[in-house]
Formats: sequence, C-alpha cells, structure tokens
Amino acid sequence: MRSAVFAVILPILATGCATYSEPSSHLSGAAEAQEAAAITAVLQAQDEAWNRGDIRAFMAGYWQSPNLRFASGGNVARGWDATLERYEKRYDTPEKMGQLITSDYEIELLSPDAAIAHGRWMLEVDGDNPSGLYTLVMRKIADEWVIVSDTTTSAD
Repeated sequence: MRSAVFAVILPILATGCATYSEPSSHLSGAAEAQEAAAITAVLQAQDEAWNRGDIRAFMAGYWQSPNLRFASGGNVARGWDATLERYEKRYDTPEKMGQLITSDYEIELLSPDAAIAHGRWMLEVDGDNPSGLYTLVMRKIADEWVIVSDTTTSAD
C-alpha cells in the first residue's frame, strides 16, 4: 500500500519542483528592442494626449473593442466605450486631469504579438498628487500595439 501511495504522490511532487524559465518572445534582441520601443511610444503618446486634455486621443492606446478590460479602484469596466465613459466622468475638466507623468517602464515581450508593460503613474493636480502602479496586457493587432487589459492601482 505504501509503495502505491508513493507511486502517485512522487510524480506530483516532482511536477511541483519544476523550474521556472523566462518567457521567450522568439524575437532577436534587435527586434525585441524595436517592439519595446514601439510599446513605449504608445505609452508616451498617451501621456502627451492626457496632458493636453484630450481623453479621446489618450484612448487611442486602448483596444477599441467590447473585450477591453480596465480595472481600477476595485471596479472593472468592460469595453472601450465603458472605459471612455469612466474617464470622461472622473476627469471632466482639465483641472481634474492635471498632468500625467508615467515612469519606470518595464516591457516584457511574451511573443511577437503579446507583451506586458508595468510602470508607475502620477497625476500632478492642484493640491494633490495621486500616484500608483499599472500593469498592462498589450497585443499587436493590425500591426499596432494596443492595451487589451489595464489594471491600475493607487498608492494612496
């Protein structure tokens, strides 16, 4: 009986001890750098759009699909339209929008058409500087990098 138990448990334990290997995008170093730069350009274009008070241009970085997922403040908005509506309600004046500063970009290419982007955000708003972290799942769709899932947290 004991040997039967070990015969079942040992393979399970061995599987749990498997080593982690880094994800590979199967791109050359130069191609990975080029894709990471393209993703960073999308994020920087969003900052620029935000800072000129253009929420619709900011939203150009998101996948225009009902399958877009945006999570923040314990709530999830599903779809591009719902995400736009959330931004327009919360930031309905240039004063509320303030100036967006993002930093500490970490881009991890998972495949030629999928990546995760991490970073920090801060809004410079009169009398307040909310800040936090974000994790973005990005996909290359129709040869353009777009955010398909955004989880933004607040440090406050």
